[in-house]
Amino acid sequence: MTSEITGKPVRAERAHATRELILTVAEELFAVHGVFAVSNRQISEAAGQGNNTAVGYHFGTKADLVRAIARRHSGPIEAIRGRVLAEIGDSTDVRDWVACLVTPVAGHLSELGSPTWFARFGAQVMTDPTLRPIMVEESLTSPSLVRIVEGLHRCLPDLPSEVRAERGDMARQLLVHMVAERERALAEGTPTPRPTWPEAATGLIDALVAMWLAPVTSGSMKEEDHEDHR
Repeated sequence: MTSEITGKPVRAERAHATRELILTVAEELFAVHGVFAVSNRQISEAAGQGNNTAVGYHFGTKADLVRAIARRHSGPIEAIRGRVLAEIGDSTDVRDWVACLVTPVAGHLSELGSPTWFARFGAQVMTDPTLRPIMVEESLTSPSLVRIVEGLHRCLPDLPSEVRAERGDMARQLLVHMVAERERALAEGTPTPRPTWPEAATGLIDALVAMWLAPVTSGSMKEEDHEDHR
């Protein structure tokens, strides 16, 4: 039996619909409760699946499910990132490259409407040492993200490598958790410092640019560098 509209087998269409429903439910539960606090059984029940093995059947392991949720959003974010990159070309302005990191995420969440769960899902995953590599690996497969990092580094040629690595970690933490905090506030109906995602992105870009351009003091140098100058 096939669908009269698409011609696709009805079974395949139902399977796809079930997968999408599981992804939506899992993302919300993971965002609110944390990944390992939520069982496959809870996801199946919340998705209205009578079979408690539905999650494993469609996705395999929990790590596979986490990766599938991440990839569900990576496409739209990558599309926005590509457009922003095309606009800045070979810019030598730190702000342009920082905007390429922030704007696509904020733009995607804005397009989804409210409530959303992806920012909090990402924050939960990034704080879990066993799942964090999945998000990092997915990021490293993005050609546009690699280009952004390279462009940012070209704008900061005199920044010591250890300081660059340190500020990269700071930037990632600030981006992940500030976006997640705004998403949480919107979902709960509590006040936010800025009324819209684009304005929130502007504030975050301001902070990140200031961090990248902050002065480097001698205390940020490696211990062996200090010994070399004694």
